[in-house]
Amino acid sequence: MDYQKIDLNEYNRTGEGGTAVSYTHKTRNTLAKLYNPGFEADRAKQEFLIARSVFDMGIPTPEPIRLVTDGERFGAEYELIPGKRSFTRIISQEPERLEEISIEFARLARKLHETKADITKLSSYKQRILQFYSEKNLVPDEYKRRALGFLERVPDTPTCVHGDLQIGNIITDGKRTLWIDVGEFGYGAPEWDLSLMWTICNNMARKGPMTCFTLHTKFSSPTGISSSRPTQVPLTVRLWESLPNGYFRSMRSSFPISMTWHITRPFLKLLSRK
Repeated sequence: MDYQKIDLNEYNRTGEGGTAVSYTHKTRNTLAKLYNPGFEADRAKQEFLIARSVFDMGIPTPEPIRLVTDGERFGAEYELIPGKRSFTRIISQEPERLEEISIEFARLARKLHETKADITKLSSYKQRILQFYSEKNLVPDEYKRRALGFLERVPDTPTCVHGDLQIGNIITDGKRTLWIDVGEFGYGAPEWDLSLMWTICNNMARKGPMTCFTLHTKFSSPTGISSSRPTQVPLTVRLWESLPNGYFRSMRSSFPISMTWHITRPFLKLLSRK
């Protein structure tokens, strides 16, 4: 599969992230994602092939169409979903739906983790981590020994993991709900995803108001007149606290948050060293 050159005059620049710029085609529902200069063509191709495999498995995700280049940058063109919003945007615009959206996200994550993966086309998340610890000398020998020992006991479950599980990576147009940014998709124990989710939810909440949203809560003044005031609520922490009710829905009672942490902690320690 070769790269096809595109004319950016046929596109409108519509977005920019840390590693890529997005362009929406002017006459058809497609979106070109071009990685920043220096991003290797082979790596962009690998991410496209993973996304294509995920789509072909029946995972709800925008269809990857072709590899593209503007002559300097490399990337891919995808199906554009008109009127889509990420779960993050929905919560920021409609904060009263936090609980609803959080539980729905957890339910969809659980469904993803129960989906059998095509292990002939996707890589093992466990093997990625094993390779990292086997080849890198970034941790003390004793830590490496314990990490490799733990990894040997982790089951190489043939079910899907997203690789970047967060509410910004799921979108909906009101009819379809789709996973996006699936370049790190693989297979393995779901705790790999849950560990990353915990890291995002708890570490980002400590970085300030950019990871919070404002709720206007009703309160009564000493004069008895009702009013409202903004209250900063760490969105990511609230999301994590809602996860058990949606993710562990088969439980008769709410799954304790402490148990969620207990499950993900060993994986988190490994991922934090990557």
